[in-house]
Amino acid sequence: MTPGRMDQALALAPRAIRPSWRDRVVRGVTGVLAVAALVAMAIDVGFTPAALAAGSGKLATFLRAMIPPSDGGELVRILRALAETFAMAFAGTVLAAVAALPLGVFGAKSVVAQPLLHFGFRRALDIFRGVPALVWALIFVAAFGLGPFGGVLALAIADVPGLAKLYAEAIENCDEKPLEGLRSAGASPPVVLRYGLLPQVAPLMASQTLFFLESNFRNAAVLGIVGAGGIGFELEERIRIFAFDEVAFIVLLYVVCVAVLDTISQRLRARLA
Repeated sequence: MTPGRMDQALALAPRAIRPSWRDRVVRGVTGVLAVAALVAMAIDVGFTPAALAAGSGKLATFLRAMIPPSDGGELVRILRALAETFAMAFAGTVLAAVAALPLGVFGAKSVVAQPLLHFGFRRALDIFRGVPALVWALIFVAAFGLGPFGGVLALAIADVPGLAKLYAEAIENCDEKPLEGLRSAGASPPVVLRYGLLPQVAPLMASQTLFFLESNFRNAAVLGIVGAGGIGFELEERIRIFAFDEVAFIVLLYVVCVAVLDTISQRLRARLA
């Protein structure tokens, strides 16, 4: 660095170029504490070299058993489970979008301007958003029994708070001028929403919903492991009987399906943007 550039850097950020001894001590102590915290967390969860070495042998055995992948003569059953997984994701996303739309409208500051009501409503959404879909799946499977019905409800309930928050933010960020123009022309509130608000927020909401559909297709496999049906149930069954060649086949097929769905969704979202 030339002397001139050094002078400019010193003028812009003197503490970053030539930190004081106090800054150096603080950074050093912070680094040591961060490393100590990381080591303590690793020990607490059992992530140690000994544990890693103990499991590596079994993992290598499992990987060898996956070659070559095989459908075990049950390709039709696996494809049916994949279709069931997509149906779970699609139904859960649609239910969540339908429920989240009115909640998103009421959660927008431009619709509900009262600060206390807006704050309470958004915090209530945050509370439900903190419960993962897996927990809801365990609850609904226990309540309604094994099968995709509990998985659909779990995905829907888990997605409603997140979609409602995104819908509310989309409404808050829309341009007010078309709405004001319609109001000044004497349009009724439904007409204002239909022709002033909906054309602005519909593409963004559709894009966000498609993104949740992608995520739900991946999450639905995990829900199946706890009894919600779909490809996760087939995967868990084969892991339990150590049929790792079939596990590899299911995983590879599922990865291809996820990639295809993601590609289609990305193109649709690009057109809506």
